[in-house]
This record gives sequence, structure tokens and C-alpha cells, in this order.
Amino acid sequence: MDQQPGNRGEIRHFLASRRARITPAQAGLPTSARRRVAGLRREEVAVLAGVSAEWYTRLEKGHIGGVSEDVLAAVARALRLDDDERTYLFDLARSSRPKSRTPSRRRDVEVPPRVQWLLDAMTMSSAFIRDGRTDVVASNALARALHAPMFDSATADQRGRPNIARYIFLDPGAQDFFADWDAAGNATAALLRAEAGREPHDRALRELVGELCTLSPEFRSLWAAHDVLIRHDGSKRLQHPDVGQLELTFQSLDLPLSGPAVHNLITYTAEPGTPSEDRLKLLASWAATPSRAAEPTRLYPGPCGRALTD
Repeated sequence: MDQQPGNRGEIRHFLASRRARITPAQAGLPTSARRRVAGLRREEVAVLAGVSAEWYTRLEKGHIGGVSEDVLAAVARALRLDDDERTYLFDLARSSRPKSRTPSRRRDVEVPPRVQWLLDAMTMSSAFIRDGRTDVVASNALARALHAPMFDSATADQRGRPNIARYIFLDPGAQDFFADWDAAGNATAALLRAEAGREPHDRALRELVGELCTLSPEFRSLWAAHDVLIRHDGSKRLQHPDVGQLELTFQSLDLPLSGPAVHNLITYTAEPGTPSEDRLKLLASWAATPSRAAEPTRLYPGPCGRALTD
């Protein structure tokens, strides 16, 4: 992560990367053949935002802490930021206001028993709780069965709790487990970038990003792109070592726990009547009867493509 005082490097690189992707033609500005950059110049962003060039230059250098929300909104419109990027810009401004700059180690929030009961009651959905650093802090049996390669990975901590980013970027097996590994990596790096905007002084987050940047060229490249993602929903294809390919839908729901830290409830479900539903049910049955997990049931094609068991 950027080490400049007050997180100024983060602000500078983010704003510069956003204006670099907008052409003058897209912004409705005159063009010329003598441009040295493909994107907008600082003074052009200033015109679009209705501020002076000197003022915007100062903003892009990281002096953002005292900027009003109206001005930030004008800059966001000029740079055509999407909702997640706009939220990220406002988070950067909030975290740059005068206060202690010393990175601190946040205390992990204990998951209340009632939340674990909720997870355990979701027997036909894989469900887990993920914090902003992509630590999996609680899970149900089906989540542990579905994501067994991640839970069994050497990248999990001493308590057996996986970190999604470490698994994706540091465990070679992740590229086999995630059929769309590039999409998973892009989203995970963007989720961490959003967390860095919310909690730039979190020491554990800094250590995680530093570790990933050092050990993973793929993560280092994605981190430099400054892409941001706050909510992640959609579909995912997994190649499970026991039941084969699964096409699942996943949802992310905000889960308010004690303290300001972000926690999300992540669920994976299968479309009814599909082979993926059959395979997910099979995993659920193994999770409910651990003694059978040592002898996986073989799958073979049934009529209409549905998987049967022997």
C-alpha cells in the first residue's frame, strides 16, 4: 500500500487513474493531435468540475481532507465515477481528516452465537461471514464442504480460518478451483481496495496487501489498477475435487456486528432442477454425515443430463 503521509499516494493514484481512462471526446471537450496523454488533463477535469486548475491539482496531490461533499460530488461527476468509486472517494476524504495516523491493529469481532445459529440453519445454502480483509470469520457445514480446498489450504490461519485473497493469489490450486479465476482475482483485489479506503490505518490490512504485492505478480498488477468494488454478487463456476463442476449464484448481504468493521453474509445456492443443485445436495449430505466424507459417492450422468449417484 502507498506509504505517503495521510494516504496521499492512494488519492493521487486513484484520481490520476480515473481521469486517464476518459478521452476529451467522451467528455465533450475539443481534441488536438498534440496531446501527450490519452486521457484528460488536470485542467480539463477542473473545468468539468467547476473548480480552478490550481485547486484540482492540489486535490489530486492528496489534499482532500477538508474538501466539501459538494465539491467531491462535482469531481466524481467529472471523472464519471460509478457508485462504488464515488463511495471510495468519499471514504478517502473521510479517512484523511486530521486524526491519529498511526496504523492500528483492529480487534477481531467475535461472531455472536445467534449469527452462527443462523448459518447452521441454512442447510441447503453455503453460507459464511467475510470481513473487509476477506477473512472468513464464521461458516456453516456446507460452506466448509463446498470450499474445502480453501479451508484445507496452507494459506489458512492457525485456527483454520481462510483468507479469500491469500487463497486466490497464493495457493496454486485456486486456479483449478475457480473456473473463472481471473474474475475472482479482479473482484477480490477490488474488494480489498475498497476496504483500504474505509480503513487506511488498519495494520493487518496493510500487512496483507504488502504480503500479496510481494508474493503475487498478479495481485500487484491488479492493485496498481485501483479498481474498486464494494458489493459483489453474481454467478460463479467452481471445480470441486469431489463432485465436479458447480454453477452457483452468490449473494452478499451487509451484516451489522459490533463496531464499525464491515462484515458480509455470503451465500451460495444452485438453480433448482439443475445438475449443480444435485451436486450441492450431495455435498450437503456429506456435510451432515461427516463419516461418509471419507468415501465420496461417484457421480455419473443420468437422463437429461442430471447427475445420479451409486
